[in-house]
Amino acid sequence: MLNRALMLLVLASMAVGAAWAAENPFVGEWKLNSSLTRMPDEMKVESKGANTYSFDFGGGVGEKIVVDGTYQPGRGRTTLSVKPDGPDWIVERKKDGKLLLRATWKLSQDGSTLTDLYRQFEPDGSTISMDYVYQRNGGGSGFAADWQSTKETMNSPFVLHVKEYGSGGLSFVSLFEPEAKNVKLDGHDYPQGAHSSTSIRRVDEHTLEMTDKQDGKVSDTREIKLSADGKRLTMTVHAADASKPNVMVFDRE
Repeated sequence: MLNRALMLLVLASMAVGAAWAAENPFVGEWKLNSSLTRMPDEMKVESKGANTYSFDFGGGVGEKIVVDGTYQPGRGRTTLSVKPDGPDWIVERKKDGKLLLRATWKLSQDGSTLTDLYRQFEPDGSTISMDYVYQRNGGGSGFAADWQSTKETMNSPFVLHVKEYGSGGLSFVSLFEPEAKNVKLDGHDYPQGAHSSTSIRRVDEHTLEMTDKQDGKVSDTREIKLSADGKRLTMTVHAADASKPNVMVFDRE
């Protein structure tokens, strides 16, 4: 009787796994619901005197430049420029002479709030448009402060494409990751370009856990969870260098 019960349990488990593979509920096109999405950001601007500032856009590494509109050496073989434009600042970054991003920073009259109109220019000619609202945290004056975002608005259409990959795998393509991320749901690391890899494991029928690595070190983990009716997908991203997770909510197209 015990052997028969164990056999039935194994067969039942196999049947559930086969049905899940045949009708993978994660497959489809998912459109970002910006009103329910939070992608907290923090940036630190420190005055060094003589119109010189240090900019920390994440990772705890500051880029020290003079705010005069010229392009000066920045992180990752890029150049960084910050130009006063009336009461605003125009922030631009280039690499190999090509413009990567432009952001317009606007301070509220009382100096407590910073609005960042952020535009990122992709190699295919498309533009990612986001608007951030930051609140001053702690001291500082003018643009110098520890700025923590309270609202992030994605203006560009953002669709996450999830397709079947091989036997029992998934392929992910999105606005931020245009190159297909192909993985099997076995928890093993799969190369995703130079020095990076991704693994996914299935927690249950409606939950996946993804781990991204860079140079063998975990760069982020993601919980990908479906609603009970399969119409909404929530991706919670814990980046290694971020204190707060990104919570991205998608609706099935």
